[in-house]
Amino acid sequence: MCGLAAAWSQPYRELYRPQFHFSPRQNWTNDPNGLVWFDGEYHLFFQYNPFGDTWGHMSWGHAVSSDLVHWQELPVALAEENGIMIFTGSTVVDEHNTSGFCSGGKPCLVAVYTGHTPRTSTGNQLQTQNLAYSNDRGRTWTKYSANPVLNLNLPDFRDPHVFWYAPARRWAMVVALPTEDKVLFYGSSDLKHWARRGEFGPAGGAGGQWECPTLTEVPIEGSNPLRTRWVLKVGLNPGGLQGGSGEQYFVGGFDGASFTNDNPASTTLWTDYGKDCYCALTFNHLPPTEAPVMLGWMNNWQYADKLPTAPWRGQMAVPRRLQLRDGPDSLRLVQEPAEEIRSLRQNHFHWSGTNVVELNGRLRSHPAGETSFELDAELPTSSQGEIGVRLLGANGTYTTVGYDADKHELFVDRRHSGLTAFSPQFPARTAAPLAVAGGLLDVVVLVDRSTLEVFAQHGDVAMTTLFYPPQGPLAQEFFAPEARPGRIAVERWDLVSAWSAARR
Repeated sequence: MCGLAAAWSQPYRELYRPQFHFSPRQNWTNDPNGLVWFDGEYHLFFQYNPFGDTWGHMSWGHAVSSDLVHWQELPVALAEENGIMIFTGSTVVDEHNTSGFCSGGKPCLVAVYTGHTPRTSTGNQLQTQNLAYSNDRGRTWTKYSANPVLNLNLPDFRDPHVFWYAPARRWAMVVALPTEDKVLFYGSSDLKHWARRGEFGPAGGAGGQWECPTLTEVPIEGSNPLRTRWVLKVGLNPGGLQGGSGEQYFVGGFDGASFTNDNPASTTLWTDYGKDCYCALTFNHLPPTEAPVMLGWMNNWQYADKLPTAPWRGQMAVPRRLQLRDGPDSLRLVQEPAEEIRSLRQNHFHWSGTNVVELNGRLRSHPAGETSFELDAELPTSSQGEIGVRLLGANGTYTTVGYDADKHELFVDRRHSGLTAFSPQFPARTAAPLAVAGGLLDVVVLVDRSTLEVFAQHGDVAMTTLFYPPQGPLAQEFFAPEARPGRIAVERWDLVSAWSAARR
């Protein structure tokens, strides 16, 4: 215990602390909020409890980055006040001062968030949409004196995603009616006055409350001239594919008032096939040449308050670039780790051949130098049985990333990964359907102490998983149905810590 306490005393070097994923210095965090690019900075706001490491007193924490990798945590941006918590929402850049909040002839930031008033002995729960604004690059904020700007007198009405819809020259909002499995669409010329335009749902997965909607115009891969389609992403809690919270998406058209689904209403498409990616949002106001970037909370409501971390609890997944890819089942979402992560690479390991025993021998003689690393592999899948890699920890612990050729599925198994007993829902083997064309699996594995993210077939499948192995390095050991399953190619890089005293 003394050693553990000593480890926790070193900021951003604590046991289980991710080194290239954002987590606040201390206390609880959940949903990302208000993701926006402005004046050379990516802004990450996030659900935050300033007073402890469990959910409560929800406010907006704040961090900024110039590269999506190195984050500087700033003071709380929007604090709980007068019994009203600050729930999830979005931030926009008001370039033409449509709101009247901007000063000095310059654009300003405007946050649109859900105000949550809990139920008390004298009143019912209430959720409304509200505004706050900043004229100093998001460092200080003023709440609009005439809040709320949208009130349906409902206990569950939350998580507005707001963006500028240029064809109609107005702001658009998508906001959830959680208990009805619907989202509503609103329009506004000034962010203060909103008119209802349309609705969508129920459709797809409807086994729990719909939350955290986002509506993003996404480019279609390889199209020339560039074509786009709209992606409506909706959180589902409970009712996620792997149990607990999860997220689905719909591909279609948006005309500023309504969303048209390209697929049958019964079609359910999942953004992530792991257990631990929720309330992923996209950044507003990115430069026109930059592909959409999505960032999610790396957790699951089944056990979020039980995670064995201190002095923080909760973290974000790696930022992901988005595209749509045309395939046999029409357009599907593609997610790949933001290329900025590559700036952390060092100590390159490379091997190719057909002998798994030889590969594992090379890996043993060239172990990873960091507890955070990237592993890229091309694996043959034409044989029957399973092929993949085990991440080996101390005391016989291991986590498996593999492909089952018989079932045609990619899987991650953390049942033997280390610390799992803090929740009966935590030990799990999760799987994603994946037909591998040409018999060659391309897989990228990002390991960051307590985080494991897997991307297959250049982003066709994403799987996000928390795990808590014993302290120390994780060795890699490949397995296959036979000693020579076919050509294997492996690359590995250590990923150095993104945290430094100058950036905290």
